[in-house]
Order: sequence, then structure tokens, then C-alpha cells
Amino acid sequence: MSNKEHLIEQHILAYESRMRHIDELYERAHKAASDKGEGSEAHAHLNDIAEHHSRLPGNADEIRTMPLDHWREDTIREAGPMAIWDIVAQKLEDFLERHE
Repeated sequence: MSNKEHLIEQHILAYESRMRHIDELYERAHKAASDKGEGSEAHAHLNDIAEHHSRLPGNADEIRTMPLDHWREDTIREAGPMAIWDIVAQKLEDFLERHE
């Protein structure tokens, strides 16, 4: 395995780990909203987070075929997966701080 392939594999493993973390946070957020009987505002906020989450690549094959330049994009409109991950994680953590 070349150095480049090794780095790509490391990035993919890190990304998959972050996606598992996002999924865990999202489950906690839904549970917190349901347990407290939160209203439509909390669920609307979760739907907004879900919209951002849906922009993330979902599997390793999709990530492997993604152009390297796409990973580096950091504008809000054309955010790369790591920038989107940061946005989703922060929104979920903020939600959990307010609702747990």
C-alpha cells in the first residue's frame, strides 16, 4: 500500500468514526426530545440538523471515490464532508446541552 493509499484509508476510518459519533448524538437528541415531550420547535430543529446530515456521504465507497479537492472545500454552500460534519456535530451538541 502506498503512502497516499494509507493516508486515504486513515481519513476514511476517521470519517467513519465521526459518522458513528454523529449517529449516537442524533439518537440521544431524539430521545431527549421525546422523553421531555418537547414540542414542534425542538423537532423542527432536529429536522434542520437532519437536512445537514443528509449532505454527508454515507458509505466508504462513496468517500473513496470523492475527489480530494472536495474534502478541502470549506465554503458553506460547497462544504466538504469534514466541514459539514463539524456543523452537524456542533448543532447536535448544542441541542443536547439545551434538552438533556
